[in-house]
Amino acid sequence: MRRRLSCSISIILACAMVFLLGGCSDSSSAVDDGTGSRETRTSFLVPEASGTEVYNSDLASIDASNTSEGYIMVKYSGSATRIKIQITGVDGNTYTYTSHKGGYETFPLSVGSGNYRIDVLENVQSNLYALILTQTISVSIGNDFDPFLYPNQYVWFTPDSEAISLGEKLSEKSTSDIDYVNKVYDYVIGNISYDSEKASNVPVDYVPDIDNTLKSGKGICFDYASLMAAVLRSQSIPTKLVVGYSGSAYHAWISVWLEETGWVDNVIEFDGNSWSLMDPTLGAGNSDKSVKEYIGDGTNYTAKYHY
Repeated sequence: MRRRLSCSISIILACAMVFLLGGCSDSSSAVDDGTGSRETRTSFLVPEASGTEVYNSDLASIDASNTSEGYIMVKYSGSATRIKIQITGVDGNTYTYTSHKGGYETFPLSVGSGNYRIDVLENVQSNLYALILTQTISVSIGNDFDPFLYPNQYVWFTPDSEAISLGEKLSEKSTSDIDYVNKVYDYVIGNISYDSEKASNVPVDYVPDIDNTLKSGKGICFDYASLMAAVLRSQSIPTKLVVGYSGSAYHAWISVWLEETGWVDNVIEFDGNSWSLMDPTLGAGNSDKSVKEYIGDGTNYTAKYHY
């Protein structure tokens, strides 16, 4: 069931003001005083466990009620402290997530319509896992963009997320979707600094928290990509969080879909005439020249996963 969650404009504006006054010190730098003509969205897609198609074991549940909208939800109720979710799609690629005990979590069906196998595994000792639930489902996605518009575990946002208020504020000053993408990009690279210490000590099961990124003003590539994807999705801009390699470095960036261009892979900056290669992590704290030299013509990028 497709569900949008709406927020009142007055509440959104109030939240935006609180964030701009109390957040990062340069938070107003990316917002000019003009009023844009872009239509600002006050609702976004919200995943839910509808309960109409559920697969259970004693320890886990897979809610596949809304696969037509590009996602599943999984819940673990056992006692293990480490749980893995593996989703293998029609391309044969297996996406592995670390799940957390508690309520349902949302995972995207990223490679389109077809058969998917979902495996839920719990840690039994050391690095050994036992399969506690497996299910193959047939998926027919109605809108190919939905997996990249809904929140999911790696791009998680709610009505209370600071990023939602930020997206509203930036959209209100934007003249078009392209202008909005540029404003979001400029904001992120202007207000989030790369956290080298965190990058050298990232846990294997790390999951970005966009509000923590905004509050701290620091992050790694995963945080940059997750934050930007969330802010763009909240304003109905289909955005993939892409994980792969930039040269030999494991890296995360985004791919954006715009009506004027289609999917813009590895490229998210537009000067009004042409696209230039850029990603939010490399853009932050680097001159245009050094960034473009690193990225080259885009061949350094090898995408492996889309979230």
